[in-house]
Amino acid sequence: MAGFFKSLLQRFTKPDIDWDELEASLVAGDLGPRLALQIVADLKSQQRQLHGADIVQVAREHVRKILPETVAGLEALPGRPRVLLMVGVNGTGKTTSTAKLAHLLHRRGHKVVLAAADTFRAAAVEQLTVWSERLGITLVKGPPNCDPAAVCFDGYEKAVREQADFLICDTAGRLHTKHNLMEELKKIHRILGRKDETSPHEVLLVVDATTGSNALQQAREFHKAIPLTGIIVTKLDGSGKGGVLVNIQQELGVPTRFIGLGEKVEDFQPFEPKRFVEELL
Repeated sequence: MAGFFKSLLQRFTKPDIDWDELEASLVAGDLGPRLALQIVADLKSQQRQLHGADIVQVAREHVRKILPETVAGLEALPGRPRVLLMVGVNGTGKTTSTAKLAHLLHRRGHKVVLAAADTFRAAAVEQLTVWSERLGITLVKGPPNCDPAAVCFDGYEKAVREQADFLICDTAGRLHTKHNLMEELKKIHRILGRKDETSPHEVLLVVDATTGSNALQQAREFHKAIPLTGIIVTKLDGSGKGGVLVNIQQELGVPTRFIGLGEKVEDFQPFEPKRFVEELL
């Protein structure tokens, strides 16, 4: 994969750097205007002849400072299921990411229950049903157009009865600009809290790397509605635009927890900041 930093190396081969072009390139890579200005200011202050490798080195140092050294994993809780709420707009790969995350946890020996709370889109329930059967994971679902909060509630009870380690609730894709849909998400959050006041323990926003700055706007709005605990970035394999996760971390303090690198169920892994900076960005 040709990463963003590699493209910078190829573009800036001469020592006489066009600072406006460099700033535009950094913003185009979805690092955001704020970080782009910081990197350019740092480079200008060095008062020496700079090459592409210098640009990449300084940019990497700035990104490393923003990203956490390590990212918290998902650990089972004693005596109750850990509840994960999957949220996002339509088309980001949310339902597929839900299945892939369930597979990852299942493969590690955890018992997982899925709740198909995208009740307005029959295709999403069907998709999750296929995944659950293929992976051998329990799925809770309701009739079409039923209350998604009720499905999550039933999912929690099922997870308790089966002594599951994790309950993953796949909610409907919703535009972050639609007030009523965001209120519905808050209701799901409240209903889950009735069984365990600390639940949901994780709210994971799924964003598509190729959407760039739109992903940051989505994160802003969802984070306002219900505090996010992490980001899942999909389509990171071919975009060369992974900088948006740095932008989200810098502005909102919400870390990326998992990344999707392809179509296969195995093409999903915990986010490793060091590897991301060295290989993927």
